[in-house]
Amino acid sequence: MRNFVSRRAEELQPSGIRKFFDIVQKTEGAISLGVGEPDFVTPWNVREQAIRYIRLGHTQYTGNRGLDELREYVSRYLFERFGVEFPAARTIITVGASEAIDLALRAVCDTGDEILVPEPSYVSYSPCVSLAGAVPVPVECGKSDGFALTPELLERAITPKSKALILPYPNNPTGAIMTKEQLAAIIPVILKHDLLVISDEIYAELTYNQRHVSIASFKDMCGRVVYIGGFSKAFAMTGWRVGFVCAPEDIDEAMFKIHQYTVLCAPNMSQRAALASLKEGFSDGFASVEEMKEQYLRRGAFLAGALNAEGLKCFPPQGAFYLFADVSASGLDGFEFAERLLAAQKTAVVPGGVFGKAGKNYIRCSYACSMQNLNEASARIAAFLKSLK
Repeated sequence: MRNFVSRRAEELQPSGIRKFFDIVQKTEGAISLGVGEPDFVTPWNVREQAIRYIRLGHTQYTGNRGLDELREYVSRYLFERFGVEFPAARTIITVGASEAIDLALRAVCDTGDEILVPEPSYVSYSPCVSLAGAVPVPVECGKSDGFALTPELLERAITPKSKALILPYPNNPTGAIMTKEQLAAIIPVILKHDLLVISDEIYAELTYNQRHVSIASFKDMCGRVVYIGGFSKAFAMTGWRVGFVCAPEDIDEAMFKIHQYTVLCAPNMSQRAALASLKEGFSDGFASVEEMKEQYLRRGAFLAGALNAEGLKCFPPQGAFYLFADVSASGLDGFEFAERLLAAQKTAVVPGGVFGKAGKNYIRCSYACSMQNLNEASARIAAFLKSLK
């Protein structure tokens, strides 16, 4: 019998993160700093609204684009929080930001197109580019540049086949952000080479010490940004699977066709919950988001202090809820460190190398977990380091 699996799927590498998650789930007493998921529960009144609509029988499909009212609120939210202007008519409610990334890439990629992917970055970008038939081109961003994309790095990576740039800030796994000045610096390069920008801003609300700035808010970028956001991270709604994508008209139409034929629509009750989150946010100044952000800031500072004290140099958290720690002082690279730490101390972190070559000597630690777990995990990491001496 012949092999029915496509070459594209066969060549796809399994997620480097899932391996560690699977081991942790089977290990009694394990602590995970690997999961990129808030330990906060979706606020009760949001859950209550979803339950209410289920009881009322609102369990049907919504329109393909999503609930009209939710899209109107998303449009208002983007403008009032980040100065980004996209009408509801060019907004699609998706099954998480993950579907939005896939939609954007499938809508713009032709065979052989090159898509620029700053690294370290989220593990799904490059595989999704490959699945769309294009070629992912890594752009290695180092600690010396604050893990931010610079005009020089971008210029060097561009070829005549370059079509789009994925812009993943605030960044998973480094916690890096790009300031208004840094974004302004790369715009001339983007315009010079006529690139599209796919801006994944799922962590936009989780930016510390300054307001998040979106590249979509720059007038020069009008018509060349696909904006991706969602409710999972800042609204503690990971399991509801609600995201959104906004784009220029031609790309929006292409994404909408793909969305119609594949997903059809995001779950009705999840959309109702997302709508309740935005309504509550506008009524109380997004108090729950701000409270969550303050707690993450404290947790990140604690974990960075603990690891720095043990000789693991940490990149200062600026956004998201991850700490990127250089483990080279231990004599191990990120993969060796993560595997041996898990075996010796039942503590899971993610090797930085799964996010790109620039992360080889790093580990990613999520501080979206309780202070109790952060305390215990820090003690276990300290014990592990001591055992190496």
